Amino acid sequence: MSSVTLDDVHAAARRIEGRVRRTPLIPAMLCHAPLPGDPTLNLKLECLQVSGSFKARGAMSKLTTLDEGAKAKGLITASGGNHGLGVAYAGHSAGVAVTIYLPGNTPPAKADHLRRWGADVHIHGDVWDDANREALAVAAREGKTYIHPFADPAVIAGQGTVSLEVLADAPETDVLLVSIGGGGLISGTAMAAKALKPGITVIGIEPVGAPTLAESVAAGKVVELASIDTLANTLAPRRSEDINLALIQENVDEIVLVTDDQMRHAAQWLWREFGLGVELSAAAAIAALQGGVYAPPAGAVCTALVCGAGSDGMA
Repeated sequence: MSSVTLDDVHAAARRIEGRVRRTPLIPAMLCHAPLPGDPTLNLKLECLQVSGSFKARGAMSKLTTLDEGAKAKGLITASGGNHGLGVAYAGHSAGVAVTIYLPGNTPPAKADHLRRWGADVHIHGDVWDDANREALAVAAREGKTYIHPFADPAVIAGQGTVSLEVLADAPETDVLLVSIGGGGLISGTAMAAKALKPGITVIGIEPVGAPTLAESVAAGKVVELASIDTLANTLAPRRSEDINLALIQENVDEIVLVTDDQMRHAAQWLWREFGLGVELSAAAAIAALQGGVYAPPAGAVCTALVCGAGSDGMA
């Protein structure tokens, strides 16, 4: 049996209702520069989510499972930016102290945004994995309540609520395109989507410079990358975890890789065509279509998750 089930996702949806936004899903129509093949495409705009990304769903889902004692200890996590913002938002909404460790590759604007939400921000190491080790050490030393960005069942269930909305608003979706960082988003959304519509195809997208889950799936076990070479820092942990890999192996049909340039071009397309300011990571699903890395079957209805706001896609 799956470690996270559709029942868990529905329970998370009930817990977070009214605490996060039900984001819009729009058809990608009337484009000046259509994507190759002009696919029938919907955009699920999690870039309009409170805190700026889908991460608010998982963070709030986890917060609503904590007792008062755990919350009183203060929350701590490590993040490339978006998960930290989700936890900072959840903590702010509950009046709970939040400490966030960020790697050195985090855009300064994300750190500033975290501070505006009231989080205590620390920079440690070069990539997320470095910051995460420090956050875990501080949590153990100071007794803070640690919230994992992608390997926590409550977080995964929260992210899975995206699929409930997608298939309520666009039940005709044949292909769901989801970017992959640590694997929390695709773990939850793929599992929920397959449970609701077994025939749906789920495509995961990673950067060429951070193929964490592609290599893990190929190896049949969690693989830690020796190095990271992408500017899409929220898609760039060196390793995932067993819970995510198992859900991905069970529910994701294919993982494709896109370059930073392809993500940048896709982000610019989203800006020009829809006025959406997104980070590189949020453009990964569009990059797969625009760059011809994934070609949907003729007549297929695709829904791409536009997962996070930002300005680095415009650089």
